[in-house]
Amino acid sequence: MRPRSLKAGLAAAAIAVAVLVAVPVAFAAFSSSTENSGDIVVAANDFRAPQVTAGVLGKSVGGATGFVKQGGEYFVYANVAADTGNPASGIASVRADVSSVTTGATAVTLTAGSFSAGGVSYGYRSAALGANAVLTAGAKSFTVTATDNAGNANAFAGSVTIDNTAPLAGDVQTTNVAGGTNGLAELGDTLVLSFSEPVEPESILAGWSGAGTNVTVRIVDNSLLGLGLGDDVVQIFNAGNTAALPLGSVDLGRSDYVSGLVGGVVKFGAGGTRSTMTMSGNTITVVLGTYEGEGLLGSNRMTAGGTGTAVWTPVATPYDRAANAMSTATATESGPADKEF
Repeated sequence: MRPRSLKAGLAAAAIAVAVLVAVPVAFAAFSSSTENSGDIVVAANDFRAPQVTAGVLGKSVGGATGFVKQGGEYFVYANVAADTGNPASGIASVRADVSSVTTGATAVTLTAGSFSAGGVSYGYRSAALGANAVLTAGAKSFTVTATDNAGNANAFAGSVTIDNTAPLAGDVQTTNVAGGTNGLAELGDTLVLSFSEPVEPESILAGWSGAGTNVTVRIVDNSLLGLGLGDDVVQIFNAGNTAALPLGSVDLGRSDYVSGLVGGVVKFGAGGTRSTMTMSGNTITVVLGTYEGEGLLGSNRMTAGGTGTAVWTPVATPYDRAANAMSTATATESGPADKEF
Protein backbone atom coordinates (compact mmCIF):
# COMPACT_ATOMS: atom_id res chain seq x y z
CA MET A 1 0.00 0.00 0.00
CA ARG A 2 2.87 2.36 0.64
CA PRO A 3 4.10 2.60 -3.03
CA ARG A 4 0.52 3.36 -4.15
CA SER A 5 0.09 6.08 -1.55
CA LEU A 6 3.37 7.58 -2.61
CA LYS A 7 2.23 7.76 -6.24
CA ALA A 8 -1.03 9.41 -5.21
CA GLY A 9 0.78 11.97 -3.13
CA LEU A 10 3.14 12.84 -5.95
CA ALA A 11 0.19 13.30 -8.34
CA ALA A 12 -1.58 15.63 -5.89
CA ALA A 13 1.57 17.65 -5.45
CA ALA A 14 1.96 18.01 -9.22
CA ILE A 15 -1.61 19.31 -9.57
CA ALA A 16 -1.05 21.86 -6.80
CA VAL A 17 2.06 23.18 -8.52
CA ALA A 18 0.20 23.48 -11.83
CA VAL A 19 -2.55 25.47 -10.15
CA LEU A 20 -0.10 27.80 -8.44
CA VAL A 21 1.59 28.46 -11.79
CA ALA A 22 -1.70 28.96 -13.74
CA VAL A 23 -3.28 31.46 -11.36
CA PRO A 24 -0.62 34.19 -11.72
CA VAL A 25 -0.58 33.69 -15.50
CA ALA A 26 -4.35 34.10 -15.72
CA PHE A 27 -4.29 37.12 -13.40
CA ALA A 28 -1.59 38.71 -15.48
CA ALA A 29 -3.80 38.40 -18.56
CA PHE A 30 -6.47 40.61 -16.97
CA SER A 31 -4.27 42.99 -15.02
CA SER A 32 -2.75 44.79 -18.04
CA SER A 33 -4.25 46.68 -21.01
CA THR A 34 -3.42 47.26 -24.61
CA GLU A 35 -4.61 50.06 -26.92
CA ASN A 36 -5.42 49.85 -30.59
CA SER A 37 -5.39 53.37 -32.08
CA GLY A 38 -7.90 52.34 -34.72
CA ASP A 39 -10.56 51.33 -32.21
CA ILE A 40 -12.03 54.77 -31.18
CA VAL A 41 -15.65 55.38 -30.23
CA VAL A 42 -16.92 58.91 -30.94
CA ALA A 43 -20.17 60.21 -29.33
CA ALA A 44 -22.23 63.13 -30.75
CA ASN A 45 -22.72 65.55 -27.89
CA ASP A 46 -25.39 67.71 -29.64
CA PHE A 47 -28.58 65.77 -30.22
CA ARG A 48 -30.94 68.79 -30.15
CA ALA A 49 -32.26 70.42 -33.31
CA PRO A 50 -32.33 74.23 -33.43
CA GLN A 51 -35.78 75.83 -33.15
CA VAL A 52 -37.16 78.24 -35.78
CA THR A 53 -39.42 80.44 -33.67
CA ALA A 54 -40.81 82.69 -36.42
CA GLY A 55 -40.92 82.91 -40.21
CA VAL A 56 -42.69 85.40 -42.49
CA LEU A 57 -42.69 86.72 -46.02
CA GLY A 58 -42.89 90.47 -46.53
CA LYS A 59 -42.84 92.79 -49.54
CA SER A 60 -39.50 94.50 -50.14
CA VAL A 61 -40.94 98.05 -49.87
CA GLY A 62 -41.55 97.49 -46.16
CA GLY A 63 -44.53 97.69 -43.88
CA ALA A 64 -46.84 94.83 -42.96
CA THR A 65 -45.67 91.27 -43.57
CA GLY A 66 -47.67 88.22 -44.62
CA PHE A 67 -48.80 89.58 -48.01
CA VAL A 68 -47.19 89.36 -51.46
CA LYS A 69 -48.53 90.11 -54.93
CA GLN A 70 -47.85 88.21 -58.13
CA GLY A 71 -44.72 89.55 -59.80
CA GLY A 72 -43.79 91.40 -56.60
CA GLU A 73 -40.48 91.46 -54.77
CA TYR A 74 -40.26 90.09 -51.25
CA PHE A 75 -37.97 88.88 -48.45
CA VAL A 76 -38.14 85.84 -46.18
CA TYR A 77 -37.57 86.67 -42.50
CA ALA A 78 -36.94 84.25 -39.63
CA ASN A 79 -35.93 84.00 -36.01
CA VAL A 80 -33.92 81.01 -34.80
CA ALA A 81 -33.39 80.28 -31.10
CA ALA A 82 -29.87 79.67 -29.80
CA ASP A 83 -28.56 76.11 -30.22
CA THR A 84 -29.28 74.24 -26.96
CA GLY A 85 -27.02 71.22 -27.52
CA ASN A 86 -24.68 70.31 -24.64
CA PRO A 87 -22.26 71.45 -25.84
CA ALA A 88 -23.92 73.36 -28.70
CA SER A 89 -22.54 72.61 -32.14
CA GLY A 90 -23.77 75.94 -33.61
CA ILE A 91 -26.15 76.86 -36.44
CA ALA A 92 -24.91 75.64 -39.81
CA SER A 93 -27.64 76.97 -42.09
CA VAL A 94 -31.10 78.53 -42.26
CA ARG A 95 -32.96 77.91 -45.51
CA ALA A 96 -36.47 78.49 -46.82
CA ASP A 97 -38.65 76.59 -49.26
CA VAL A 98 -40.84 79.21 -50.96
CA SER A 99 -41.41 77.29 -54.17
CA SER A 100 -45.17 77.87 -53.89
CA VAL A 101 -44.47 81.57 -54.49
CA THR A 102 -41.27 81.43 -56.56
CA THR A 103 -40.90 78.35 -58.71
CA GLY A 104 -37.73 76.36 -57.94
CA ALA A 105 -36.93 78.25 -54.74
CA THR A 106 -36.70 75.17 -52.52
CA ALA A 107 -33.57 76.02 -50.49
CA VAL A 108 -33.19 79.80 -50.29
CA THR A 109 -30.38 80.82 -47.92
CA LEU A 110 -31.16 83.23 -45.07
CA THR A 111 -28.23 85.17 -43.62
CA ALA A 112 -27.81 86.32 -40.04
CA GLY A 113 -28.18 89.99 -39.18
CA SER A 114 -30.50 92.54 -37.63
CA PHE A 115 -33.67 93.12 -39.63
CA SER A 116 -37.06 94.71 -38.97
CA ALA A 117 -40.33 94.10 -40.79
CA GLY A 118 -43.86 94.95 -39.76
CA GLY A 119 -42.60 96.29 -36.45
CA VAL A 120 -40.93 92.97 -35.53
CA SER A 121 -37.18 92.27 -35.28
CA TYR A 122 -35.71 89.24 -37.06
CA GLY A 123 -32.28 87.63 -36.92
CA TYR A 124 -32.27 86.14 -40.42
CA ARG A 125 -33.34 87.36 -43.86
CA SER A 126 -33.06 86.19 -47.43
CA ALA A 127 -31.96 88.22 -50.42
CA ALA A 128 -34.79 89.87 -52.38
CA LEU A 129 -36.87 87.31 -54.25
CA GLY A 130 -39.30 87.69 -57.13
CA ALA A 131 -42.76 86.14 -56.94
CA ASN A 132 -44.06 84.35 -60.01
CA ALA A 133 -45.61 86.65 -62.61
CA VAL A 134 -48.87 84.74 -62.28
CA LEU A 135 -50.11 83.52 -58.90
CA THR A 136 -53.61 82.70 -57.78
CA ALA A 137 -54.86 84.78 -54.89
CA GLY A 138 -55.06 83.15 -51.47
CA ALA A 139 -52.82 81.38 -48.97
CA LYS A 140 -49.52 79.76 -50.02
CA SER A 141 -47.44 77.60 -47.68
CA PHE A 142 -43.70 77.85 -47.06
CA THR A 143 -41.14 76.38 -44.65
CA VAL A 144 -38.00 77.66 -42.97
CA THR A 145 -35.49 75.00 -41.83
CA ALA A 146 -32.58 75.52 -39.44
CA THR A 147 -29.75 72.94 -39.31
CA ASP A 148 -26.92 72.80 -36.77
CA ASN A 149 -23.35 71.60 -37.28
CA ALA A 150 -24.24 68.19 -35.82
CA GLY A 151 -26.79 67.67 -38.60
CA ASN A 152 -29.89 68.20 -36.44
CA ALA A 153 -32.66 70.06 -38.30
CA ASN A 154 -36.00 71.59 -37.46
CA ALA A 155 -38.59 73.21 -39.74
CA PHE A 156 -41.13 76.00 -39.26
CA ALA A 157 -44.27 75.91 -41.43
CA GLY A 158 -45.97 79.16 -42.36
CA SER A 159 -48.21 80.72 -44.98
CA VAL A 160 -48.39 83.96 -46.95
CA THR A 161 -51.41 85.56 -48.61
CA ILE A 162 -51.21 86.36 -52.29
CA ASP A 163 -53.15 89.59 -52.93
CA ASN A 164 -53.40 90.85 -56.50
CA THR A 165 -56.19 93.39 -56.03
CA ALA A 166 -55.60 97.14 -56.01
CA PRO A 167 -57.13 99.05 -53.07
CA LEU A 168 -60.04 101.34 -53.91
CA ALA A 169 -61.46 104.51 -52.45
CA GLY A 170 -64.59 103.26 -50.69
CA ASP A 171 -66.32 106.23 -49.07
CA VAL A 172 -65.80 109.75 -47.75
CA GLN A 173 -67.67 111.27 -44.83
CA THR A 174 -67.43 114.33 -42.59
CA THR A 175 -68.78 114.85 -39.08
CA ASN A 176 -69.57 117.98 -37.09
CA VAL A 177 -67.99 118.37 -33.65
CA ALA A 178 -70.45 118.23 -30.75
CA GLY A 179 -71.92 121.70 -30.22
CA GLY A 180 -70.49 122.94 -33.53
CA THR A 181 -72.19 124.59 -36.49
CA ASN A 182 -73.25 122.21 -39.24
CA GLY A 183 -71.83 123.31 -42.57
CA LEU A 184 -68.96 125.33 -41.01
CA ALA A 185 -65.51 123.75 -40.96
CA GLU A 186 -64.14 124.21 -37.44
CA LEU A 187 -61.88 122.82 -34.72
CA GLY A 188 -62.83 119.21 -33.90
CA ASP A 189 -64.72 118.43 -37.12
CA THR A 190 -63.59 115.27 -38.91
CA LEU A 191 -62.97 113.97 -42.41
CA VAL A 192 -63.06 110.17 -42.79
CA LEU A 193 -61.59 108.39 -45.83
CA SER A 194 -62.50 104.72 -46.18
CA PHE A 195 -60.50 102.29 -48.34
CA SER A 196 -61.63 98.91 -49.66
CA GLU A 197 -58.79 97.32 -47.62
CA PRO A 198 -56.00 98.47 -45.31
CA VAL A 199 -53.23 100.44 -46.99
CA GLU A 200 -49.66 100.85 -45.81
CA PRO A 201 -49.26 103.90 -43.57
CA GLU A 202 -45.68 104.29 -44.82
CA SER A 203 -46.96 104.75 -48.37
CA ILE A 204 -48.80 107.87 -47.22
CA LEU A 205 -46.23 109.39 -44.87
CA ALA A 206 -42.67 108.14 -44.41
CA GLY A 207 -42.18 106.42 -41.06
CA TRP A 208 -45.88 106.60 -40.18
CA SER A 209 -47.29 103.64 -38.26
CA GLY A 210 -50.93 104.73 -38.48
CA ALA A 211 -50.93 106.24 -34.98
CA GLY A 212 -52.13 109.80 -34.55
CA THR A 213 -49.78 112.26 -36.25
CA ASN A 214 -49.94 115.99 -36.93
CA VAL A 215 -51.02 117.26 -40.34
CA THR A 216 -52.31 120.47 -41.88
CA VAL A 217 -55.74 120.57 -43.52
CA ARG A 218 -56.34 122.97 -46.39
CA ILE A 219 -59.64 123.93 -47.97
CA VAL A 220 -59.08 125.51 -51.36
CA ASP A 221 -61.48 128.17 -52.64
CA ASN A 222 -61.91 127.57 -56.36
CA SER A 223 -64.29 130.46 -56.93
CA LEU A 224 -63.50 133.89 -58.33
CA LEU A 225 -65.04 137.07 -56.98
CA GLY A 226 -67.48 134.93 -55.05
CA LEU A 227 -69.06 133.66 -58.27
CA GLY A 228 -68.82 129.97 -57.35
CA LEU A 229 -67.03 128.84 -60.49
CA GLY A 230 -65.72 125.67 -58.86
CA ASP A 231 -66.38 123.56 -55.78
CA ASP A 232 -64.25 123.95 -52.68
CA VAL A 233 -61.71 121.18 -52.22
CA VAL A 234 -60.04 119.63 -49.15
CA GLN A 235 -56.36 118.64 -49.24
CA ILE A 236 -54.19 117.09 -46.53
CA PHE A 237 -50.63 118.43 -46.11
CA ASN A 238 -47.80 117.36 -43.86
CA ALA A 239 -47.29 118.86 -40.42
CA GLY A 240 -45.02 121.55 -41.81
CA ASN A 241 -47.63 122.54 -44.41
CA THR A 242 -44.99 122.17 -47.12
CA ALA A 243 -46.10 119.13 -49.11
CA ALA A 244 -49.43 117.51 -49.93
CA LEU A 245 -49.84 113.94 -48.69
CA PRO A 246 -50.80 111.38 -51.37
CA LEU A 247 -54.45 111.23 -50.37
CA GLY A 248 -55.78 113.06 -53.38
CA SER A 249 -58.51 115.64 -52.87
CA VAL A 250 -62.09 115.80 -51.66
CA ASP A 251 -64.56 117.92 -53.61
CA LEU A 252 -67.08 119.22 -51.06
CA GLY A 253 -69.87 119.44 -53.64
CA ARG A 254 -70.40 123.18 -53.07
CA SER A 255 -68.45 126.42 -53.44
CA ASP A 256 -69.53 128.23 -50.28
CA TYR A 257 -67.48 126.56 -47.52
CA VAL A 258 -64.72 129.06 -48.34
CA SER A 259 -64.99 132.36 -50.16
CA GLY A 260 -62.62 135.14 -51.26
CA LEU A 261 -62.25 137.76 -53.93
CA VAL A 262 -59.71 135.85 -56.00
CA GLY A 263 -59.82 132.38 -54.51
CA GLY A 264 -57.31 131.20 -51.95
CA VAL A 265 -56.77 128.71 -49.15
CA VAL A 266 -57.80 128.43 -45.52
CA LYS A 267 -55.87 126.20 -43.14
CA PHE A 268 -56.61 124.11 -40.08
CA GLY A 269 -53.93 123.03 -37.63
CA ALA A 270 -50.96 124.86 -39.16
CA GLY A 271 -50.63 126.54 -35.78
CA GLY A 272 -52.43 126.45 -32.45
CA THR A 273 -54.18 123.12 -31.98
CA ARG A 274 -52.77 120.81 -34.63
CA SER A 275 -54.89 118.83 -37.05
CA THR A 276 -54.30 115.08 -36.65
CA MET A 277 -54.48 112.02 -38.88
CA THR A 278 -55.04 108.47 -37.59
CA MET A 279 -55.43 105.15 -39.40
CA SER A 280 -57.57 102.34 -38.03
CA GLY A 281 -58.14 99.28 -40.18
CA ASN A 282 -59.10 100.53 -43.62
CA THR A 283 -60.04 104.10 -42.58
CA ILE A 284 -58.11 107.32 -42.11
CA THR A 285 -59.68 109.92 -39.82
CA VAL A 286 -58.52 113.52 -40.00
CA VAL A 287 -59.51 115.87 -37.15
CA LEU A 288 -59.42 119.58 -37.90
CA GLY A 289 -57.25 121.83 -35.77
CA THR A 290 -57.26 125.59 -35.26
CA TYR A 291 -58.71 127.59 -38.15
CA GLU A 292 -56.60 130.16 -40.01
CA GLY A 293 -58.09 132.39 -42.74
CA GLU A 294 -56.40 134.86 -45.06
CA GLY A 295 -57.93 138.08 -43.80
CA LEU A 296 -59.99 140.76 -45.48
CA LEU A 297 -58.82 140.31 -49.08
CA GLY A 298 -58.17 136.59 -49.02
CA SER A 299 -60.32 133.52 -48.53
CA ASN A 300 -62.17 132.83 -45.31
CA ARG A 301 -64.48 130.08 -44.19
CA MET A 302 -68.23 130.36 -44.45
CA THR A 303 -71.25 128.30 -43.43
CA ALA A 304 -72.56 126.36 -46.43
CA GLY A 305 -75.96 127.55 -47.56
CA GLY A 306 -77.23 124.14 -48.63
CA THR A 307 -76.46 120.47 -49.05
CA GLY A 308 -74.13 118.69 -51.42
CA THR A 309 -72.35 115.41 -52.03
CA ALA A 310 -68.62 115.04 -51.51
CA VAL A 311 -66.43 113.16 -54.00
CA TRP A 312 -63.01 111.79 -53.16
CA THR A 313 -60.46 111.56 -56.00
CA PRO A 314 -57.48 109.45 -54.84
CA VAL A 315 -53.99 109.19 -56.34
CA ALA A 316 -52.04 106.03 -57.16
CA THR A 317 -49.18 106.55 -54.69
CA PRO A 318 -50.56 104.63 -51.67
CA TYR A 319 -50.30 100.83 -51.78
CA ASP A 320 -51.75 97.97 -49.80
CA ARG A 321 -50.05 95.29 -47.65
CA ALA A 322 -49.01 93.38 -50.77
CA ALA A 323 -47.73 96.54 -52.56
CA ASN A 324 -50.66 96.84 -54.99
CA ALA A 325 -50.92 100.51 -56.02
CA MET A 326 -54.07 102.45 -55.23
CA SER A 327 -56.75 102.72 -57.91
CA THR A 328 -57.55 106.29 -58.93
CA ALA A 329 -61.28 105.60 -59.28
CA THR A 330 -63.32 108.18 -57.37
CA ALA A 331 -65.57 107.49 -54.38
CA THR A 332 -68.82 109.37 -53.90
CA GLU A 333 -70.08 110.10 -50.41
CA SER A 334 -72.68 107.55 -49.39
CA GLY A 335 -76.05 108.56 -47.95
CA PRO A 336 -78.27 111.54 -48.78
CA ALA A 337 -76.89 114.93 -49.74
CA ASP A 338 -75.95 116.96 -46.67
CA LYS A 339 -73.83 119.80 -45.37
CA GLU A 340 -70.22 118.77 -44.79
CA PHE A 341 -68.68 119.32 -41.38
